[in-house]
Parts: sequence; C-alpha cells; structure tokens
Amino acid sequence: MPIDNDYFKNRQQNGGGNSGGNGGGGGNYQPPFEPPEFFKNLGKKAGILYAVIIVVAIMFVFKPFVIVESGQVGIKVTTGKYDADPLRPGFHLYIPVFQKVILVDTKVRLMNYKTVEEMSGFDAGIRINPAISILDARGLPVSIELTVQYRLTADGAPNTIANWGLSWEDKIINPVVRDVVRNVVGNYTAEELPTKRNEIAVKIQNGIQADIDSLEDKPVLLQSVQLREIVLPQKIKDQIERVQIANQESERVRYEVLRTKQEAEKRAAKATGDAEANRIEAKGRADAVTIEAKAQAAANKAIAQSLTPNLLKMQQIEVQGKFNEALKTNKDAKIFLTPGGSTPNIWVDTKSKSRDAVISQ
Repeated sequence: MPIDNDYFKNRQQNGGGNSGGNGGGGGNYQPPFEPPEFFKNLGKKAGILYAVIIVVAIMFVFKPFVIVESGQVGIKVTTGKYDADPLRPGFHLYIPVFQKVILVDTKVRLMNYKTVEEMSGFDAGIRINPAISILDARGLPVSIELTVQYRLTADGAPNTIANWGLSWEDKIINPVVRDVVRNVVGNYTAEELPTKRNEIAVKIQNGIQADIDSLEDKPVLLQSVQLREIVLPQKIKDQIERVQIANQESERVRYEVLRTKQEAEKRAAKATGDAEANRIEAKGRADAVTIEAKAQAAANKAIAQSLTPNLLKMQQIEVQGKFNEALKTNKDAKIFLTPGGSTPNIWVDTKSKSRDAVISQ
C-alpha cells in the first residue's frame, strides 16, 4: 500500500506546535527515503536491459559477424560446407559454432623468383621464391629471375578454396611457372639466352597464360609475367664477353674498310669528273676551231665564187688606170708588172734614194 505523505506532513506540523507539552519528541519525525523516479521504473525495464546486455556480450564473446573489406571476399562455411556465393565487401552475420567465414584476398598479388641473397622484406601480397634453376640445351646450369602478377577471381573464390585450399598459390601458380620456364629455356644454349631475351620472355608469358587459362573454372587471372634476369655461369659470362670484344673489333675493322672504300670511291669519282670536264673543255675548243675553220672556208668559198673573170678584168682595168695616173706625176718610179690576177701591176716610188738602194739590192 503506498505511503500517504500528506499524513506524515500534518503529523510533523502538529508535533511542532505541541512541542512543549510532548517534550519535543513528535516534532523530530522524518519520513522514509524515497528513491528517484528512474529507479522506481527500473524494475519494469530490467528484463529488457538484461536481454540487451546479454546480446552485446554474446556479440563480443562469440563475434557472430564479419566485415569484408574492399579487395576481399568472404567464404561462408556451414558445418564444413563451402557456400558457392562469396560474401561481398560489407557487414555480414553468421551463426557461431555452426558457421565460420574465411576472408580471401582478391587484389593483385606478386610472386617473385629471385636469388636467395636478395630475398628480404615481407608483404602479404608478395611471395618470394628462389630463382628457377634450369639446364640449358647443353646441360649447363642457368638461373631465371622473374615476377608474376596475378589475382584470384572473386566469383570463383569459394570453389577455388574448396578444391585447392588456402595455399592455392603454391598449387596453381608456382608449378605452372616453373614447368613453363624449364620447357622454354631448356631449348636454348646459355650463349643464346642474352641475345634472345625478348623472344624467351614472350614464350614464357604465352606458355603460362595458356596453362592458367586451361584450368577448370578459371580460378586465377594472370596479369603479367616479367623476365627480370638471366643468371649465367661465370665461364659462360667470360666467354660471351670475349665474343663481344671480338665482334666489336670485327665491327671496327669492317667500318675502317668501308670508310677507306668510300674515300677511294670519292677520289675515283673526282678524277672521273675532272677527266670528263677536261674532255668536254678540249672538245669545246676543238669544236670552236672546227666551226671557225668551216666559217673561214665558207667565206673563202663565197669570195672565190664571187671572183668571176669579168670582175677580175674590171679590177685590173681600174688598177691599171691608177698606175697610169701615178706615172704622170712620178716619172722616176719603177714598175714591176705581174701578169694575171686581180692586181697584175706593182709599182714602187723610187724618189727616195734609200728605198731605191734597198730595192736595187
């Protein structure tokens, strides 16, 4: 039955008024303690609160949830059976004890094959294996260093893990890479490997790609295969170096021979050009003389053809007339007559004694 607080308040007030008659005992009465309203209603909500606490405790103790991050898929296993559908990135619940979730990385991963001396560092997405040792076509040992990039297919991850297990890389990638590299490189001699590096790299890439794609359900996607280094025995390296030096010397000699030949051809071409120029110049001079002679002959012929007997006779008469005129004023002149021709007479003035003496001699 609830307590009547007003009753106790009235008793307190009355007791205070009669304090003298009752010795003050009634005025010191205190009502019982009243809890806060929250605790009054706590009994009603205690069941719900206890249930929430129990659920939270179970969540943290048994952890019946999983968060799948980007670049991962979750594989739910129910009583040992793998679910075919992977869990995509996000929050997922499962039943503890009866179920569990395996997180699998689907990002691009690397598998490096390198010498033991260089093996260092650690990364969950990078696996380091020893370099692949191979015997070449003549039985000499060589080592191949390469890097393989690949990733697990998200849709086929449950089936891949169910068939190959969590160590699927060592069962799928590693054997295929080693087998293909041995088959390809084993067909070449150690001396041929450096010179045919690109050809070998293409064959290794194509061989690994074909073997990975031929697997059932295509569990892995191959991104690339990079041939990093071909490690040869020291004696093969020395032999290749000697061959390279000999080839360089041979190339130098061949260049010198070619340069000498080109210079000789250049000098021969210049001599031929000079001779041709001289020939052309001489021919030009000869042609000029010939043309001049032909012109002179033609002129002489034209003059000869123009000297007809009548013309010569007329010129003779003209000259004779001039002689006759000259004799009238130059009576002491000596005249020499030459018969025929266009000028049959020659006369000399002998008034000058010196000239006359010369002529008399």
